[in-house]
Amino acid sequence: MQNSEAVTLSAALLAVAGELTRRIHDGVVARGFEGVRPAHGFAFTRLAPDGATVTDLAVHLGVTKQAASQLVDELVRKGYAERRRHPADARARLVVLTEAGWACTRAAEEAAVEAVRAWGEVLGEAEARELARKLLRIAPDGPIRPVW
Repeated sequence: MQNSEAVTLSAALLAVAGELTRRIHDGVVARGFEGVRPAHGFAFTRLAPDGATVTDLAVHLGVTKQAASQLVDELVRKGYAERRRHPADARARLVVLTEAGWACTRAAEEAAVEAVRAWGEVLGEAEARELARKLLRIAPDGPIRPVW
């Protein structure tokens, strides 16, 4: 692949990722979830299904423990998460999604389906499935996290 082709591909993938994030966020807001930011969605992916400590969340998001703690404070204040006693560590607190957090997560999943469905309309179903298969071959392992 030529340098110019690599740059073009990189730019296209970044644009698609940004647009997908925007469409999911817009879909969540359109479903009545106010005061959420895309960063909350990245946190929700770590908190579901069984919760996480602030330290776990910091590692997942690639931020400091202090930044993760501030994000958790915000999620708790907005009613999307709550702190509970950790079942295995008396010193730690487990952060879990509330029903509102789960509802927001479901709204994000619905918005993601709608966004990806639009790709099928542009590419055709077979080509969209092939794109998904190829991206899964090269996608990095690890958490889905924002690029700060």
